[in-house]
Amino acid sequence: MEKLYQALNKQVANFSVLFTKLHHFHWYVTGPQFYPLHAKFEEFYDEVNEVYDAFAERLLMIGGQPVSNLKGYLAITSLKEASGVEKPEEMLQHILDDFKLLVIELKEVLKLAQEFEDEVTADLIIQTLSSLEKHIWMLSFTLK
Repeated sequence: MEKLYQALNKQVANFSVLFTKLHHFHWYVTGPQFYPLHAKFEEFYDEVNEVYDAFAERLLMIGGQPVSNLKGYLAITSLKEASGVEKPEEMLQHILDDFKLLVIELKEVLKLAQEFEDEVTADLIIQTLSSLEKHIWMLSFTLK
């Protein structure tokens, strides 16, 4: 079960870093696409906040201990922080890349949850994958 705890904890860290990155992009986006991107980034960080909380609470429910500080998040996350100099299109590309990485990692966590017959955690992951895959499709078409 420790492997599942560690895998879920990594995703808690990933969602925390992504939440912060999305806020950064929301605050610092400029240019002709400001209004739609500003709103979209807010939509993304609201969704990520819900998922972040759900993963941390699920980890607590099954006996794990979610990391809950910035130092801890940065020590185990797979994602990179925003540099602060991204242009709007680069912001979208970073988000797309992050969503793709999350999908890859979440599919591995899903396997672990299923190995431990933890169908509730598996369901949470499947719901999250469904949303991320739709966002990937939409972002990919936006960046064409």
